[in-house]
Amino acid sequence: MELKAIIVEDEKTSRDILKNYLSKYCPKVNLLGEAENIEEALVLIRNNELDLVFLDVEMPHGNAFDLLDKVGDRQFETVFVTAYNQYALDALNAHASYYLLKPISIDKLIDAVDYVSEIKEKENSLQQTVLKPVHTQVAGKITIPQQNGFEVLEVKDILYCQADDNYTQIYLTEKKKLVSKTLKYFEESLAENGFARVHKSYLVNVNEIVEYRKGKGGYVVLSNGKQIIVSPSRKKELLSFLGS
Repeated sequence: MELKAIIVEDEKTSRDILKNYLSKYCPKVNLLGEAENIEEALVLIRNNELDLVFLDVEMPHGNAFDLLDKVGDRQFETVFVTAYNQYALDALNAHASYYLLKPISIDKLIDAVDYVSEIKEKENSLQQTVLKPVHTQVAGKITIPQQNGFEVLEVKDILYCQADDNYTQIYLTEKKKLVSKTLKYFEESLAENGFARVHKSYLVNVNEIVEYRKGKGGYVVLSNGKQIIVSPSRKKELLSFLGS
């Protein structure tokens, strides 16, 4: 599919190199414009329906994270292009799809564009669709430790689990439980029961996902109305699962 994109980069030489690479090796990218600062980028973002923004971190009068804060809710994917690897964690926290270091590797650039293209195709197919259960419900129980022993829960009654330091909050249909186990423990325990890790802090029952939305970088809506953001590293896997 065609990806409508812009480049946000303050150095003209870097912009020209990236434009040349995209023209030669990434024909599915339709470059709608370029910006050398936050103000110019905001104009392009607000005046176009974009799929992808190539974004440098350091710019005059602010940086990439300032720009994304000003944009707020967004439906485009971001690929960071920078000479500094220390921003990788911040980029991940800002829901970046890919992180490219300068000088740009052509192979990595192609991988980034293909990754975004696959995500957008799956997002578009799921948008405004009420999802049906995608996993055959596995009847089962799970035991959770209590002060005076343990409690048995029906797996099908679990909507989602949320990390709370070394504890986990288990959200059931009508109540929640705080358990002295990590989210990783429940991810492994419930792996065969139709649960997916969509974020470092969330594990969801995929049978309870009723909608996928592109805003906020991508998030799912559960049957109880809870909205849970999907991290970039988990998005492709989840979308493939939902679209299967």
